[in-house]
Amino acid sequence: MAPTGTYNFAGTTWSKWQIALVVGAPVAVGLGYWYLKRRSVTAISKKRSDEKGAADLVKQESIDATKLTPPSQTNETKPDKQESSSKTHLKECQKYKDKGNALFKEQKYTEAIDEYSKAIELFPKVNGQLQELAKFYQNRAAAYEQLRDYQRAKEECDKAIEYDPVYVKALIRRSKVNENLGNLVESLEDVTSACILEGFSSESTLLSADRILKSLGRKHAKEEISKRTTILPSKHFVKTYFSTFQEDPVQSYKETNVNGEGDQSFISWAKGKLVEQKYIEIFDRSTEEIAKEGDEASIALLMRGTIHLLKGDHNLALEDLRRVIDNIRASDKIRINALIKRASLYMQLEDPSKSMLDFEMAAELGPMNADVFHHRGQVRLLMEDLDGAMQDFAKAVHMNKNFPIAVVQKCYTDFRYALSKQDVTKLEESIEGFQRAVKEFSNCVEVYNLYAQVLTEQEKFKDAEELYNKALLVDPDNATIYVHKAILILHSSQNMEKAVDLINEAIKLDDKCSFAYETLGTIEVQRANLDHAIELFRKTVPLAKTEMELSHLFALLDAAIAQRVVARRYKIQIPSGPNFA
Repeated sequence: MAPTGTYNFAGTTWSKWQIALVVGAPVAVGLGYWYLKRRSVTAISKKRSDEKGAADLVKQESIDATKLTPPSQTNETKPDKQESSSKTHLKECQKYKDKGNALFKEQKYTEAIDEYSKAIELFPKVNGQLQELAKFYQNRAAAYEQLRDYQRAKEECDKAIEYDPVYVKALIRRSKVNENLGNLVESLEDVTSACILEGFSSESTLLSADRILKSLGRKHAKEEISKRTTILPSKHFVKTYFSTFQEDPVQSYKETNVNGEGDQSFISWAKGKLVEQKYIEIFDRSTEEIAKEGDEASIALLMRGTIHLLKGDHNLALEDLRRVIDNIRASDKIRINALIKRASLYMQLEDPSKSMLDFEMAAELGPMNADVFHHRGQVRLLMEDLDGAMQDFAKAVHMNKNFPIAVVQKCYTDFRYALSKQDVTKLEESIEGFQRAVKEFSNCVEVYNLYAQVLTEQEKFKDAEELYNKALLVDPDNATIYVHKAILILHSSQNMEKAVDLINEAIKLDDKCSFAYETLGTIEVQRANLDHAIELFRKTVPLAKTEMELSHLFALLDAAIAQRVVARRYKIQIPSGPNFA
């Protein structure tokens, strides 16, 4: 199984990190700081006539800071009659400021503060000059920041922003000091303001935003993971997960003995319940079987551990899988399956060294077990170890040529490798491999799905859509296919309405499809429907299985909330999102 946070189960390779890129939003390093750029909605903070209405609000690349009216200046008094006196005072203030700047460069921060204070005290508070006063407060904030007096630095920034609400330098500084004070929400709001005011043109500001989002995401993830109740994913998801194991000891079990009329072994019973998708019944019966400490306790531990893993109960899963692995009386097939699942879980928990050790042990126990190499190939592909992934998928296919998911994963890895090496011959060979797989495994959804994604990359949109349609004929209840088809529509025609309809259809089919909620939320951000986006991102939180995935989801949620705060702060129009079905 691929690490949570990606969609590489059964041939689905779009990662959550790629979704923002798909809909055309800007992404910075790491978490993907995908604030609205192309469709940043800008509203000038002045009254419009009721006849024109909200539809006339101007949409621009970023906020036009020159047209925003600072609140502190809206009721400013008329200019002082003694204007010449004000100019004289302003010149004196500038001298104090220049002296403070010189002292600041000499790292004499306390003395610099004294000079900035003199400038502020003497400053003539008249109309049109308050933005200059904001600079003095910002300079004094910089000095306090150097002295690590972050609270006082914040207060100075507050004054600077009061006099000039679109003062980017002060916003960035207040974001930094709030970050040092642990006020991450406020820090994010200010850096969001700066990003939008700068038109997303400053790499350093975007990197700061990304860093703050990571910190805030981790904080919220830790809070959530400590209080959450785990839930089992949708039945379709669980069924897809089990399909990635060709040599699963339960699914491949062949009944050889029935102990009396109506007396059925646990493994035979469990196999039937897997077909019926009665996963909770399997969990409960497994617990009873484990308590008996009989011959089938190991298979019961494996089944219970697998369901713990799928629910996100990681410690319980690790303990059940450990007991299976350590039981030398259990069959190799059962222990190998447990090792593969534990290896995948270690990857979810960001411990690749332990993951690889378990895969090595599984390969020693089952050198001809295709599942070992298929799943290790997936992990290596996600780690961008293309050479290792290619070797593993080649082994898996050599061992079992009728393993469709391994076959198509090999084609995909070959395709990625050919692209990286700019090898046209290998690229053509990988496409030919996809074409053969479609013919040989016409009932395998994952073959259509992954090949369609490759064709989308090649901008062969019509062919890709045809493959998605074929996949839906095979499995009409597959929600992820609808989402991938929506992504295709966004690529090919930018028809957001049609894409949204497809994703809403996915959600009707599977109300636990985090992929659908997250993709739709990102689209709604793109459409400036921030309220609806926030609602959608919140639906993903209880569906996440790891702290790492939660960190990512909270980053998306926190970014959308911060953008909404900024939109309201600068009176940007936020169109209301559609009712969510």
